[in-house]
Amino acid sequence: MGLEEIARSVTDFVRDHQAWAAPVVFLFAFGESLAFVSFAVPGWGVLVAIGALMGASGIEFLPVWIAGSLGAALGDWISYWIGFKFKDSVARWWPLSRYPDLLTTAERFVKNWGVPSIFVGRFFGPLRAFVPLAAGIFEMPYWHFQFANFTSAFLWVAVVLAPGTFGVRYLM
Repeated sequence: MGLEEIARSVTDFVRDHQAWAAPVVFLFAFGESLAFVSFAVPGWGVLVAIGALMGASGIEFLPVWIAGSLGAALGDWISYWIGFKFKDSVARWWPLSRYPDLLTTAERFVKNWGVPSIFVGRFFGPLRAFVPLAAGIFEMPYWHFQFANFTSAFLWVAVVLAPGTFGVRYLM
């Protein structure tokens, strides 16, 4: 089953079981933000599709937004911890061992931008999960990282969910 089929199946599940919207969004935002796992999780696509579904079906925005934001923040938090704990050895782990430019780009981004790199990196595909890893490797101050982590997670999930949620509601 391909990533597109997984996204469609998950969206169909949420359409049929709306009470599961928040936990599903939590899991996919978490997976999308977690280093290494993000390659195998169609998180962004699922979140956008569920946002549109929310607008069409009346699923409440607030609990899903909070769940997704906490999932995204937890994924980055764990990625930061992995980088902090394992430092340079993570470069030998898959997929970084096969795509070393990902970590090099994330490292350069963190060195050049500092704490704002966490905020900005959240919005750029493959960097999303690897900037926190690089921040951990470079021992970015913990509370500075967490501030950027949580604020960017809440903004990112709102940006991903809101257009479908509110756009569909107001177009109908």
